[in-house]
Amino acid sequence: MKTWKKTGVVLLFVIVIFSIWFYPKYKMLNHTIHLFDEDKIVNNFRSFDSVWPVAVMEASTNKYIYPKNVPITLPESFKFNGSSYESLKFLKDSWTTGFLVIQNDSIVFEDYYLGNTESTRNISWSMAKSFISALMGIAIEEGHIKNINQNVEEYVPELMGSAYEGVRIKDVLQMSTGVKFNEDYGDFYSDINRWGRGFAMGNSQDAFAGTLEREVEPGTINHYVSINTHVLGMILTKATGSTITDYMSEKLTDPLGMEYNGYWLIDGENMEMALGGLNLTLRDYAKIGSLFLNNGLMNGKQIIQEEWVQASVIPDGAHVQPGSQFGYGYQWWIPKSDVGEFMALGVYNQNIYINPETNTVIVKLSANPKYNDPSYVPSSNYAALELYRAITNQFN
Repeated sequence: MKTWKKTGVVLLFVIVIFSIWFYPKYKMLNHTIHLFDEDKIVNNFRSFDSVWPVAVMEASTNKYIYPKNVPITLPESFKFNGSSYESLKFLKDSWTTGFLVIQNDSIVFEDYYLGNTESTRNISWSMAKSFISALMGIAIEEGHIKNINQNVEEYVPELMGSAYEGVRIKDVLQMSTGVKFNEDYGDFYSDINRWGRGFAMGNSQDAFAGTLEREVEPGTINHYVSINTHVLGMILTKATGSTITDYMSEKLTDPLGMEYNGYWLIDGENMEMALGGLNLTLRDYAKIGSLFLNNGLMNGKQIIQEEWVQASVIPDGAHVQPGSQFGYGYQWWIPKSDVGEFMALGVYNQNIYINPETNTVIVKLSANPKYNDPSYVPSSNYAALELYRAITNQFN
């Protein structure tokens, strides 16, 4: 009996230790596998901090509250590819959770759906990339990074021998690294989903970046590779000696007057998911739009140099010009336009739209389970762009 009791105690001990180590990883992996399920996606997008390890950014010590002006009514409909779509139905059919229109730095439309509220932190997905770009501009201004024509390995020597060796920081900013990568979220075996499953298990994103191979000459083709933004995050942390969370807290969160605590998802090495793991409220996302609309000026302070803002949103090479598709700046999307529009875009229909001519910022947060269906018009960022243009037409 004593032997059996000892064996039972040892077995129980092993089970407890295994559960403590494995269960959190299982929970994150299971969350990832079912992340976009129609019956779970809305809640998943607003509750990552209940499942994932996160790094928190405290709300600003001097909160900026957007003033409210005379509210507008959204246009009844808008045109896209020759067809008419009802505006409110489009928002509903794309599973919008928050929609905000800021005109002349004042809120003129704000509404929340599917259980979200003004205090709900929602995942940014790739809108986070535009925040990382802003931090890069600040790091350059402060002298932590000399210039964007330096090669990646000058700051991140562990990427020597990878696809990123010999790649300029500018090419990383412009998604022109020449790295071979499949970004198809609808393909279970794609590189982005392979990365996602590894992230869910706590694997190092730095190590993943080092496994990628080169496909074409850097600086020649605009090819969207989310891990490029992780490499920018690696450069930031090496150059500043700070985590992305701490650097953003000091340089953006506090001076922009963020109203609510925000957070970054982090991997098993405590590195932020720079490519899309930012979680903020609807209004706090708008503040990066207002910052860039106002050429880096916010709350009476020049937070980012005007030169960086302008360079970020004006494609300066043949390979990043807008044509039938969006063009690309420094982690900002550039529609073909005569009025200087630019956007931060995240999968599943997260949008920040800026129109300098009409002085408008529009933010849309969504949890669209049909996002990967190219035939479903409410999933189209191009259709959403036409809605935003219809809204701004009211201000001309």
